[in-house]
Amino acid sequence: MSQTDTVHRILDAAEVLFAERGFTETSLRTITSTAGVNLAAVNYHFGSKKELIQAVFERFLTPFTEILNRELTRRGAASEPLQLDDLLQSLYRVALAGLASQGRDPKRFMRLLGLAYTQSQGHLRRFIVSRYGDSYRRFAGQLAAALPHVDPVTFYWRLYFMLGATVFSLSSFDAIEAILREDFGAESSLEETLARLAPAAVAMLTAPMPGVGSGQVPGASAPGGSTGDNR
Repeated sequence: MSQTDTVHRILDAAEVLFAERGFTETSLRTITSTAGVNLAAVNYHFGSKKELIQAVFERFLTPFTEILNRELTRRGAASEPLQLDDLLQSLYRVALAGLASQGRDPKRFMRLLGLAYTQSQGHLRRFIVSRYGDSYRRFAGQLAAALPHVDPVTFYWRLYFMLGATVFSLSSFDAIEAILREDFGAESSLEETLARLAPAAVAMLTAPMPGVGSGQVPGASAPGGSTGDNR
C-alpha cells in the first residue's frame, strides 16, 4: 500500500466515524482498525488526533471555499452590488452542490460542522479561522452589505440562526426525508432541499424584529466550534 493510499484510507475512515460517533467518542484505534492500518501510521502522517480532525475538515473546506469564492467573484463582476438571493444561491446551490459534484458529501460535512459547534474543539475553531477566515469574512461582509438596515448584533444572530438551520437541515437530511416520505408520500433530493432552504434563509435574515436594541458585534470570526479543546 502506498503512502497516499494509507492517508486516504485513514481520512476516509476518520470522516465516517467522526460524523457517526463524534470526535471525542472516536478513538484513534477505532480509526486505524477501520482503515486497516497501524496506529503508527496516524502519528506519522498526521502527528495527532487534533491534526487528523483538521485534515478531515480540510478535505471539505478547501474545495467548498474555492467554489464559493469563484462564484462570488463571478457574480460580483456585474456592476450591481450582490443581492441577498445571489449570495445565498452562491452558498447553497453552487458551493454545497459543488461539493457533491466533487464526490464530497454535503450532508456529512454539515454533520461534522454541527459537531464542531457542540463538542469542545477549540483547536478546530482556531484552524478554521486561520485557514478559511478570509473566505468567511468575505461572504459575511457581502451578506451584511446586502442588509444595510439590519444592525450588527441582529445581523450576527440572524447569520448564526441561518447557519444553524442549514447545518440541522442537511445533517439530518436522511431522517427528515424519511419523515417527509412517510407522512406526505413525497420525496426530496439535496438540490430540491437547497432550493427550499434559500428563501427560508432570506426570510430569516430580513424579517422585522421590533424591540431589540442594536450594538457592535464582538470579534466576529469564522464558525468552527466552541472555545474548549479536545480531550
